[in-house]
Parts: sequence; C-alpha cells; structure tokens
Amino acid sequence: MIRALFLLLSLIVAPALAQDRGTLQPKELPPLKNPGAPDHVAKEVFGRAKESAPGKPEVVGFYSKGCLQGGVALPLDGPHWQVMRPSRNRFWGHPDLVAFLQNVSVRVPQETGRAGILVGDMAQPRGGPMLTGHASHQSGLDADLWLMPMPAHRFTRAEREELSATNIVRADWLDVDPAVWTQDTIAFLRLLAREKRVERLFVNAAIKKALCRDVKDDRSWLSKVRPMWGHNYHVHVRMTCPADAPDCAPQDKPPPGDGCDASLDWWFTDEALNPKPGKPRPPLRMADMPPACRRIAID
Repeated sequence: MIRALFLLLSLIVAPALAQDRGTLQPKELPPLKNPGAPDHVAKEVFGRAKESAPGKPEVVGFYSKGCLQGGVALPLDGPHWQVMRPSRNRFWGHPDLVAFLQNVSVRVPQETGRAGILVGDMAQPRGGPMLTGHASHQSGLDADLWLMPMPAHRFTRAEREELSATNIVRADWLDVDPAVWTQDTIAFLRLLAREKRVERLFVNAAIKKALCRDVKDDRSWLSKVRPMWGHNYHVHVRMTCPADAPDCAPQDKPPPGDGCDASLDWWFTDEALNPKPGKPRPPLRMADMPPACRRIAID
C-alpha cells in the first residue's frame, strides 16, 4: 500500500530538478480574473504571488496541500549560503525554516569540509501548489539543499540560474557514484538529520543504500532519511510543524528502525526503477485547498 502510494505520487507531479535551468529574464504572468474563484487551478493563483501574505506566521494544511501566511524570504546571499535559481522566487518559508537554514549553514563549515550550503527550492511567497514541479513545498517547511558543496567564491547570477547540480547517483541507479560520494557528503546529511526540528530527509534510494553501508558509528539518525524518486542532485529537508501552528497537519513519524532492512530492496526492482506511466491526477483547485488558504492566496 505504501509502495503503491509512493509510486502514484511520483507520477502525479514531475519534480523540479536541481539541474533544471532558471532564467535571467523572468516573465511576469498576466493577472487572473477573480483569483479567489473556487474553480481556479490553485497553482495558477499561488504561482502568481510575488510577496508573502500579511499577518503573523501561520502554516496551514499539509506539506502537499497547504499554504503559508507571514512567510519570509531567505536572503540570496549569506556568510555560509547561496540561493540557487532565484528566478523561480521559491526562496520563501516559515521563519522557523529560514532561521534553521541560516543557523545550520554556520555549522556546516565547522562539522564538514564544506564552505556552506546551496539552497534550491523552498516555497513560494504564500506557499501553495507550484506552477511546475513539487507535489509538496506548499507550507513553508520544505527546502531542497544541493548535494554538491558550496564553493568558497560567490556564483554569478548566470551561474545560479544555469549551473547544473552534481548527480550523486551512478548511471545505472543502483548505487552512488564513487567519484563524488565522499565522507563530507555523509557528514552533511548526518548534520541535517540530527537536527531536532528536521522531520525527514528525502534522498534517492541509492544514497540511502550507501548510507546504510557506509555509516558505521551512530546510526540512529538514519531513520529520518527516506528513499524517494529523484533527489539524486539534492536532499529534501522537511521540518516539523511549529509548536504554535494548530492548523499545520504533521507528517507521520518514520517507521521504527534505520530503514536499512529488506524494504529498501524494493527500490532497486524494475517496478521502482522503471515505473509504468499512470494517469495524472487533476490539479488542485482553490475549492480543494483548506479554507484559510483561499483567503491567504488573495489577501
């Protein structure tokens, strides 16, 4: 049942890949007539928001069916981070997520051999479904961090939009590429997973397999690292609901154990590696969203 659900999710929405290019000349979308209409496709409404919704920070709904009020933008540059693909305008999040990224970026040089973090997609200014890619990233609590190390120098705007991320997985999808799989990569993932507010890390199954094989000491953090299609260029970090967010729908706790049992083997079967195309699910409409999200989208 769980496997079938994962398969369905993988076919519903094509992921926004870390190597997909941005643009140096983003085009503004034409305004929608009556954007609050219940029959509007939700991604067309939320995808047009340029700024966050006013009011105190509020997470509404689930990671794949929700929205965000009072979100804040992560600055494009910090002492130990750089935002990639800024033309997407997906560098927004709940203040807790933004603070987490800023704080953890300081620890990265201290605990790994990396200079900092490269931040991919977070959320749109008001969360909600995105025009392209991502079934989740809707509530301001998800962030994609590139697995390639941040360099000591600053990327140019063109590099941020056009530079490809590094594929960590071997061409046959059965294991990691030993040329780019390093102890620093393991240390980076360990640092993220050990953070109390981190609910999940989603990575390609080959990365999970490599962690199961290569981590020899404390393995308790491996339970948070879950296999998922894609995620061979970046790790998807998912945070827990804020304590003061009664309308935030939490993620189920991960199954017991480190996730390195026989259940991991399925991800390397033909069914998982070459899934058969399925019928796409109709896009979420404004009427499908939590009621508060309909207000947040147009305030």
